[in-house]
Amino acid sequence: MEIDLINTFVDLKAIKPGEIEEVFEDPFAVKFIPDNLFKNGEYRYFTVGQTIAQKILFVCFNSDGKKATILAAREASEEESIFYQRNYKSYQ
Repeated sequence: MEIDLINTFVDLKAIKPGEIEEVFEDPFAVKFIPDNLFKNGEYRYFTVGQTIAQKILFVCFNSDGKKATILAAREASEEESIFYQRNYKSYQ
């Protein structure tokens, strides 16, 4: 999936574009059911995943299945991190 970071409000100094890509590649990332269908055929998704450096991020994005437009990305809250770790351990 192509990732669009051009029209985003993400602080790309705090969260590097490569880290966002790593979250999308995380096989254990938790993706939530689409939030809303927009007129342009895109859905809004939320995901919590881990980078190679084991940083857990929360990412909000719109996607039409081919391209993901990143709306927000930040370090996961403590509750989100616990949720991710619990999900990760269930696969081991």
